Amino acid sequence: MTSYSIQEINDVLHGEIVGSTSCQITAPEQLEIAAETEISFIGNKKYEKFWADSKACVAVVNQDIAIEPGENRAFIKVKNADLAMSQVLELFAPAAPVFSVDIHPTAVIDDSVSIGNGVRIGAGSYIGPNVTIGENVTIYPNVTILDECSIGKNTTIWSGAVVRERCHIGAYCILHPNCTIGADGFGFRPCAERGLVKIPQIGNVIIGNGVEIGANSCVDRGKFSSTVLGDGCKIDNLVQIGHNSKLGKFCIMAGNSGLAGSVTLGNGVIIGGSASIKDHTTIGDRAIVGAGSGVAGDVEAGKTVLGYPAIDARDALKQWAILKRLVRDSK
Repeated sequence: MTSYSIQEINDVLHGEIVGSTSCQITAPEQLEIAAETEISFIGNKKYEKFWADSKACVAVVNQDIAIEPGENRAFIKVKNADLAMSQVLELFAPAAPVFSVDIHPTAVIDDSVSIGNGVRIGAGSYIGPNVTIGENVTIYPNVTILDECSIGKNTTIWSGAVVRERCHIGAYCILHPNCTIGADGFGFRPCAERGLVKIPQIGNVIIGNGVEIGANSCVDRGKFSSTVLGDGCKIDNLVQIGHNSKLGKFCIMAGNSGLAGSVTLGNGVIIGGSASIKDHTTIGDRAIVGAGSGVAGDVEAGKTVLGYPAIDARDALKQWAILKRLVRDSK
């Protein structure tokens, strides 16, 4: 079992050790359930109250913490405990699933596929004609990549993911299990003679570098040109991104949120869980859409909106407070 001394961990974090402990640290864990040989985290002062009852021997904490660690216990003070936590988790992360061979004999790979150095392809995967796979890409079992796609270097694609034809994935991306890139956009028009007529979706999806797409999320192909996700976007599980939407750099979309067709997000936009964005809407740089909100119109850069329909977050909170008082006073 992997274990570290507090000094070995601090050599990675470059923090300040307060207190001391002789314990070897065997794992990270949350405060309430940590064992005596485990390290935990206090990223906000409101969690200080849980330290006294925690059994953890060490906690990574923000510099403004106001409590003392206690006997045979220690803190590692850092500027940002949440970021430091990611470094500690990397120390204890178990190894990735093992490939017995780099390219499994049951993988079906067209002769025209270009495969870079260090590529691994798992059992039962299908790679179609004229696909280009960059170096050090990892494709886990039962992945489908159809014709004329490209996958950038050091990208990881987990089992069950589907990348449909003519889509392009950047470098250092992660596609989680069963996500779908490039399915048809939801395009239909009523016709008296034919019912609902399907509108062909002849575009593709272009995904930048360092993008992560969560499990069972869907990014639809464009109707005409491309659906685009900029560098560094992070998409949670069960997210829908409609056809011809354009996401800037470093956008975040939390679980169960969705963009209708032709939505434009600026750089650094945050979409809360279960929020819905109407088609042909533009959301400016660094705007925030609160969880569960329904956005029916453009949102200015830097603005936070909340509610259904979404309005300025401060106005929404005032309205809810007034409504709460009205309901209380009517009883």
